[in-house]
Amino acid sequence: MAEIQRFLEQASTLHNHLCPRQILGIRIGLFAAELLHLSLPQSDKQLYTFVETDGCFADGVSVATGCWLGHRTMRLMDYGKVAATFVDTQTERAVRIWPHPNARQTAVCLRPNTQGYWHSQLEAYQIMPTRDLMCAAEIQLKVSMKALMSRPGIRETCAVCGEEILNERHVVVHDQILCKSCADGGYYHVVESALAEQHE
Repeated sequence: MAEIQRFLEQASTLHNHLCPRQILGIRIGLFAAELLHLSLPQSDKQLYTFVETDGCFADGVSVATGCWLGHRTMRLMDYGKVAATFVDTQTERAVRIWPHPNARQTAVCLRPNTQGYWHSQLEAYQIMPTRDLMCAAEIQLKVSMKALMSRPGIRETCAVCGEEILNERHVVVHDQILCKSCADGGYYHVVESALAEQHE
């Protein structure tokens, strides 16, 4: 419990509050450490994490594991699920962990709270046995960890937009190096270009 409390304090500081999803992220991260026999939070890049939603849950996972988007040891797979996959990059062993389908109901039974289910979950998720709170499965990734992690210092320039492309994320189309946005249309389109020039 002392270890969990330390992480809860860190997560609470990040968000100025504590919520059930932060606790789930922390507990799931700690369970991953147990399953993969790793000492967490890490100070190196041995563990790589895929989170399936963003927000409080992802920050809880980060606090417990030391995996962060900014360190390139975490990747968001936006499935809208409170779940995460943890990969030991040295052994390539991977486990996926998600909340037990009955975790919410168990929390209410364990810690009935007149303020509502949210408060029951907030209290119970901190103390529930792992078997009642989480499910886990060993998995095999369909993506290449080597390609995801890339190599340092690799840069290319898109032949269409002229922007720099990092981490070997370029594609080659008709012998031209392109960014993924120019190659497949991306997630945006330009309405008005050169805004910076207008503010000089």
